[in-house]
Amino acid sequence: MPSVDSHAPAPPAVLPPAYPDRAAWGTASKLRAWQAEALKLYLDQQPRDFLAVATPGAGKTTFALTVAAELLQRRLIERVTVVTPTEHLKVQWAEAADRAGIAIDPAFAGRRGKTNKDFQGVAVTYAGVAVNPLAFRVRTERFKTLVILDEVHHGGDALSWGEGVREAFEPAARRLCLTGTPFRSDDNPIPFVTYEEGHDGVARSKADYTYGYGHALRDHVVRPVIFMSYSGEMRWRTKAGDEVAARLGEPLTKDMTAQALRTALDPAGEWMPAVLAAADKRLTEVRRHMPDAGALVISGDQNTARAYAKTLRELTGEAPTVVLSDEKAASKKIAKFSESDSRWMVAVRMVSEGVDVPRLAVGVYATPTSTPLFFAQAVGRFVRARKRGETASVFVPSVTRLLGFAAEMEVERDHVLGRKNSSEDGDIFALEDDLIKQANQTEGASDELEGNFEALGSDASFDRVVFDGGDYGTGGENASDEELDFLGLPGLLEPDQVRELLHKRQQKSLAAQKKSQRSNASDREDPTPTELATHEQIALLRRELNGLVAAWHHRTGQPHGVIHNDLRRKLGGPAAAHASSIQLKERIELIRDWAAQRRA
Repeated sequence: MPSVDSHAPAPPAVLPPAYPDRAAWGTASKLRAWQAEALKLYLDQQPRDFLAVATPGAGKTTFALTVAAELLQRRLIERVTVVTPTEHLKVQWAEAADRAGIAIDPAFAGRRGKTNKDFQGVAVTYAGVAVNPLAFRVRTERFKTLVILDEVHHGGDALSWGEGVREAFEPAARRLCLTGTPFRSDDNPIPFVTYEEGHDGVARSKADYTYGYGHALRDHVVRPVIFMSYSGEMRWRTKAGDEVAARLGEPLTKDMTAQALRTALDPAGEWMPAVLAAADKRLTEVRRHMPDAGALVISGDQNTARAYAKTLRELTGEAPTVVLSDEKAASKKIAKFSESDSRWMVAVRMVSEGVDVPRLAVGVYATPTSTPLFFAQAVGRFVRARKRGETASVFVPSVTRLLGFAAEMEVERDHVLGRKNSSEDGDIFALEDDLIKQANQTEGASDELEGNFEALGSDASFDRVVFDGGDYGTGGENASDEELDFLGLPGLLEPDQVRELLHKRQQKSLAAQKKSQRSNASDREDPTPTELATHEQIALLRRELNGLVAAWHHRTGQPHGVIHNDLRRKLGGPAAAHASSIQLKERIELIRDWAAQRRA
């Protein structure tokens, strides 16, 4: 073993070990309370492997670099290797490490095998390790090495990545695993993560320290997220030449949901320009309190990203920053945008995880990808708080799965191995597994849909706001007024203030709706438009009922079928498909009463 490096850095002035004292809120020179607690736990236990799960924006990088500085000072390690999912994150880690007094080489390549003596460590990608794990193993054996595995769940994404990481870093003196997003549900074990078998015989990952979004929100470490949901009528032509029309957010088949969503995201339609215009209004309001606030559109592919950028340029008169993953200058573009005060950035997947742009406060989720992991990563780009009171606003399509993710922001999830087949009785995870499998199948088939349908047109209408597990907004005739109310929420609010304002706007909307209903009732006995044929009247009412049932599902988590059965139990009558117009109206009124009582 070589001699200890005489140039090992002392703990940096900007990242001192502040434990056990709690740092004042927002004090950059001291650790946050969770970081101090996790650091104390780590130094007391001195484990070889340690898994820290902390919500995006909580400060995992600072925690990890403080650990690294302590271990270097104590001569417990001689080198640091940081493994990241993307090339851009290598640079980001190197810059953060430099501020912490640790020189990291982000340009290191395994095949080269050597780096400048000025560096105490290197930053590499999971893909790079998988290409030549033996070279990294040799380096790891030569020095007492701390390996920091950033977003370690990527070690389970591909078998070659996991095998490469395990082979390369098995000899490491220390391994620090970090993640900020829900783990995947598959049977690929993540290297150096501990699994424990539960009473049900299922092995689950065990974190050594966990700091979730709910905890971080209470500590004012992250921003509260307000989700603005948009629906609308979609029209497209199928491969067989049939024209289909459907409302985004209604219960549809998997294929129809995917096609309706792609129709909404079509740059040539009216849905995306309308949503981008609404998001820009929200950004203007936020910038009253956060003058440098920025916004990000997460696009599904490069062509649509460029088209969205063109639309934003026409809307705002300012050319947005466009970041494409295969561009050499992508990292520089992100860094430049982060340091500027320009309004918009449009990017594909590369800014969905780990990229730190703290001034991002408004987002538009404009990708057909609908898995819980990706959604959590995307929303994580907007939650980093710089000072108390900052809020984040994310605009999403009214798709059942996405709204479900939005309502479950505080849910944490372990990585599970050897789970029972979803068809077996008693498997409490069966429904979740089936939904994830369905979403992944939809995502995998999304490219094939390009040739299977043609988007004909779309329009956008405000649906509702999702916040703290609840939804606000009636989605009725006064939806445009509701939209303006919600878009005008102040940019600086504490979570309880957001909740209070949303309740007030909700009560205002319900009062206006009841007043309108009373006025309509006095004008005519039957509020259903008489100019519509009977089948059209029933279809209209059935659609309204289904929309309300979907909204109630987002609030309560009850399956759609259970909600419909509850309505029938209370009021009687057949299933909605065979109910009369009077029965449908009664169910609509009842579920609205439920919503009003719950919100009050």
